[in-house]
Amino acid sequence: MTKFFIFLILLRLVGNPILAILIFLILVYVLDRRYVGMLPSLTKPFKRRRSIAKLRLQIAASPYDVSSKRELARLLIERRQYGEASRLLEESLSFSEESAEFWADYGQAAIGLGRLEEGEQRILKAFELNERVQYGQPYLKLAEAYRSVSPAKALQYAEHFRQIQSSSIEAYYLLGRLYQSLGRKDEARAAYEEALLIYRQLPKYKKRQERGDALRSYLKKMFL
Repeated sequence: MTKFFIFLILLRLVGNPILAILIFLILVYVLDRRYVGMLPSLTKPFKRRRSIAKLRLQIAASPYDVSSKRELARLLIERRQYGEASRLLEESLSFSEESAEFWADYGQAAIGLGRLEEGEQRILKAFELNERVQYGQPYLKLAEAYRSVSPAKALQYAEHFRQIQSSSIEAYYLLGRLYQSLGRKDEARAAYEEALLIYRQLPKYKKRQERGDALRSYLKKMFL
């Protein structure tokens, strides 16, 4: 009802329903980004694209810049450009064998290319080097990858992720989604409830940062 009244006020001010809708949507987006965080950032893809272009120039000028290659590969994985990411990481292998971050990215690139077992071995190697690499997120990648192939293994990796991220709202939200996709509704509901419990215990300044995932967890639980 409040949104409807806001729209009516905008319509009276601008006199054009299309312009009023556009202003209303911009207002909703700005307020969400400021206080909630449910909507995706519109600027992030452009920033990532600029970073990719910059890194490509750096690598062209310095072909042996391993750090730039690995950073570029990470950004390309985010864009699901796994082939190029895998090639860059392959070129960096001899300089990065003791890096857990490297093996985690290398594994995710392989999974993206459909080489599941190869990706699994690389990610497990990453955890051998650092049991908390990337805050446990690669375990969740493995769980998602094995979701339809081996539900039992997917749940095993999900549990590893939960143990590392025992106080993260985002972790329990993602875990709930995974359980839900596997048809484990009770576990999914418990994960969403845990996310909300953690949120309620946060100090006020921290709640703003975590509000988006808490609201997502609430909505998922409500419609489960």
